[in-house]
Amino acid sequence: MTMRFHRFTLAAATAALMLSGQASAADRLYVFNWTDYMDPAIIEAFEQRYDVEVVQNYYGSLGEMFARLQAGGASQYDVVMPSNYYVPRMIEAGLLQPLDRSQLPNFSNLMARFKNPAFDPGGRYTAAYQWGTTGLIVNTEVFPDAEPSWSLIFDASVNPDHPFAMLGDGQVMFGAACAFQGNPYDCTSQAQMVSAAQLMLATKRRHNFTGFSDSTPVLGQVNRGVNALGVTYNGDYLQYSTDDPEGFANTEFVIPKEGSELWVDSMVIPAGAPHPELAHRFINFILDPEVGAQLSNYTFYSTPNEAALPLLDDALREPPSQPTEEEMARLSFTPTLSGEALSRFQQLWNEVQSR
Repeated sequence: MTMRFHRFTLAAATAALMLSGQASAADRLYVFNWTDYMDPAIIEAFEQRYDVEVVQNYYGSLGEMFARLQAGGASQYDVVMPSNYYVPRMIEAGLLQPLDRSQLPNFSNLMARFKNPAFDPGGRYTAAYQWGTTGLIVNTEVFPDAEPSWSLIFDASVNPDHPFAMLGDGQVMFGAACAFQGNPYDCTSQAQMVSAAQLMLATKRRHNFTGFSDSTPVLGQVNRGVNALGVTYNGDYLQYSTDDPEGFANTEFVIPKEGSELWVDSMVIPAGAPHPELAHRFINFILDPEVGAQLSNYTFYSTPNEAALPLLDDALREPPSQPTEEEMARLSFTPTLSGEALSRFQQLWNEVQSR
């Protein structure tokens, strides 16, 4: 997903400061990841096992990550965690190197759906890291009988007065608008995209629209009563509602009936990674069942590691962490855009935000 946009996301990348006398550059692994998307204890365990030092850098958006790699980061970082719809763009730009499966015996632990994903046929460049879904957080006191539907956002007759926010991720919102209009969530045609943009512009002009918000801020807004609903990610909702069960007692995370986003963040190795062998060791380490479970128990997102499932906390074995079969049937990956389609999306999204 997009960006997907995890707990306490920072807008700018930050780097760990290295003191003189510590491990040499050859004994360091450089990881480029979303903020607060890794259990520090996992990093410590890897460092101890392989007698290395892990230097973590952070990005706040997929666009920022992509730009950094294009500007030389592909030869500075060893492991990066992009979302599914950015992977083909990175491959096309020559920013990734194929994985050496002989160095990844734990790759076999992945669920079948993640071994051969549509965005990376055969799993040549990616090893799944975490996955999740996009949906709505709804105040159930305000909407006690509402269907799980994008109509809560896009239909003024369903929600004429209660405040709501849209997500700041343009591709996710285009997908939501397309799905509401009866088109596939992963729509890309010009007519569908223009129609979705027109719908979002009309939605923006309603008096109860409060603005565009990322996943975690909208949770606080609904908790405080600033908004009655918004768009968020299942792991963010689960983490917040677990930390504050009383504050979120009258809320629910739902996957709209018209369709929504299934996303997966994967581990990749940049084309010019300085330590590719160590990068493979790190990826294989994350794919260990115990480590995979530990990671999801920390992030509250779903593990793609089938062997890790029995080791998960109870809350991560049921919805919203594990969608039902019926919910899975209406989830789709956000499409990768390039060329004319990408330019059209960027132009339309700019118009939606600025008008």
